[in-house]
Amino acid sequence: MRIRNAEAKDIPAILALYNQAVRETTAAWTGREETLDDRTTWYEGRISKGLPVIVAVDEKENVAGFASYGPFRPKEGYRHTAEHTVYVDPARHRQGIGRALMIHILEIAEAEGIHVLVGGVDGDNHASIRLHEALGFEVSGRLPQTGTKFGRWLDLVFLTKVLVPQEAPQA
Repeated sequence: MRIRNAEAKDIPAILALYNQAVRETTAAWTGREETLDDRTTWYEGRISKGLPVIVAVDEKENVAGFASYGPFRPKEGYRHTAEHTVYVDPARHRQGIGRALMIHILEIAEAEGIHVLVGGVDGDNHASIRLHEALGFEVSGRLPQTGTKFGRWLDLVFLTKVLVPQEAPQA
């Protein structure tokens, strides 16, 4: 498995992974699948802002997972904080792909001077929570019943990792 920057040719595979998660999991708290135009706009928006979109590919260049990060919140005071997302093909779970994508996105964020990286995870996704903790993230909060999908309430767990310890930024 190799991690590389995503290219436009990867967008259909990224879309398929995302839409599978929409249909079958609580990783994406929506029931609306995206179109190719939606995901292309997402990709182009990230790239135009200098934000990473990376993929894990096998020896045949099949996309097994993707990761990215973007602004945590739109207000200026959050400019040193980013929120990441990682999706892995369910047929390839438990092969270290999610971990490899996470490590790579952490390295990019640190190199870009991101101070804190945030993950928002469904409270019942124990595997994702354990992975984040193994990579040095801390559970920073649990927001009970803040989402709903598949006819049930979902807890949102925020996990955070300080990447670049530093003095307070300039005003």
